[in-house]
Amino acid sequence: MKNLPKYLMALACIVALAFSAGAFIKVNAAKAPASAPGQPVDLTYAAEKALPAVVHIKYVQNSKVKTVEVQDDPFGGFFSDPFGFFGNPGGGRQQRQVQTPKKEATGSGVIISADGYIVTNNHVVEGADELTVTLNDNREFSARIIGTDKTTDLALIKVNAKDLPTLTIGNSEQLKVGEWVLAVGNPFNLNSTVTAGIVSAKARSLGANGVESFIQTDAAINAGNSGGALVNTQGELVGINAMLYSQTGSYSGYGFAIPTTIMNKVVDDLKKYGTVQRAVLDIQGIDAHKYIDSEKAKGEDPDLGTNEGIYIAKVNEGGAGEEAGLREGDVITAIDSKKVTKMAELQEYLNSKRPGDKVSITYLHNKKSTTKTVTLKNSQGNTQVVKAADFDLLGGTYREVTEATKQELGISYGLEVMKVSDGALKDAGISKGFIILKADDEPIKSIEQLQKAVKTASTSREPVLYIKGIYPTGKRAYYAVELAK
Repeated sequence: MKNLPKYLMALACIVALAFSAGAFIKVNAAKAPASAPGQPVDLTYAAEKALPAVVHIKYVQNSKVKTVEVQDDPFGGFFSDPFGFFGNPGGGRQQRQVQTPKKEATGSGVIISADGYIVTNNHVVEGADELTVTLNDNREFSARIIGTDKTTDLALIKVNAKDLPTLTIGNSEQLKVGEWVLAVGNPFNLNSTVTAGIVSAKARSLGANGVESFIQTDAAINAGNSGGALVNTQGELVGINAMLYSQTGSYSGYGFAIPTTIMNKVVDDLKKYGTVQRAVLDIQGIDAHKYIDSEKAKGEDPDLGTNEGIYIAKVNEGGAGEEAGLREGDVITAIDSKKVTKMAELQEYLNSKRPGDKVSITYLHNKKSTTKTVTLKNSQGNTQVVKAADFDLLGGTYREVTEATKQELGISYGLEVMKVSDGALKDAGISKGFIILKADDEPIKSIEQLQKAVKTASTSREPVLYIKGIYPTGKRAYYAVELAK
């Protein structure tokens, strides 16, 4: 270029700069447009990214026959038939079979992998016999449940498809109060609806679930939005819309989403183990400022050394907290050097851990700060990782029965058979959907109890497990399941 005339050299430089600028624009075209201070926020990029990855979920629970107890005529005792000629001598209560109506509902979900994994709420899919997923482009798929977690109100389902549009998962910890977000879902069956608002608060607890640390937003969330996406201005998933707070049942400015910091761990556990590995400190706590306020209302004036942190109201015997030296009246102020001011923040952090993980706890004891390393345990008081029961001896997969099923069948516990493969269950005639209530006359309320029953029966002189249970139709059944030694 140095031999070119000056005007041609200048023209060449201008062209080169133009191409350079064009390349720069092309590289940055995939990013959300920045808004100057005082200018309206452009949310079109985020909406375009989110809409293809948010799906409509149709829930169907088929009609079932269940057995219920009914009260006979209150005057039955006066006109009783002691000889039974007219049935039911003496009146009283009777068991009758009733047909439950078919139930249908809708919700939303978020595609998180191109091969068909979808995150939604537990309450969107709990008790479903059929799930139909409709994509933004109107394609329909039948879905199956991979796993559910009632404690966090999350569920993982899957459709058999490839190359599906996905939503990039963002870090909800980086959200700031006042930041713009979009709620994307299908309220009132209005598919592909986008509403906008800001992050109103973080680590909000409502007392609805065991693990809570909600993102509060004033983006409109209504019936049908459950399981949909809360996205930031970069079009990244930062939360799963879960509920609204309203005295009318419709939007009133308060919506709540489950942060991705909780979602990521739950999804990973459901994929790997079929159930969530929940690490606990085994303490009962309350926000320190709430405790102070409650004591002042009683006329007391407690001095904890701080009004920020988690006041420990109780330390459960044999738990991780007790082993670490935590005592009633202590105040937790940080975990792994991360400041915590609310019980919800502590729960959110612990929910990212598994039994056996070590964390450092900073707490005040008699207003003196101490830091100790704690080995977290599970709710059974050990560090074992528990997989969803899939016993080679039985040839089945199980889960604890849902609340909806308990109500439908009038039972208080049980393990539902989710899958039957070649093995003892199939040989005995047990099919998918059967709910195990007792094994060798012992109530079966957890997977661990069934594991213990199988182990005991398989090592006995006669390796047979006697199982009692009930089918979703209300039919009760009894099986002798022969086990191989």
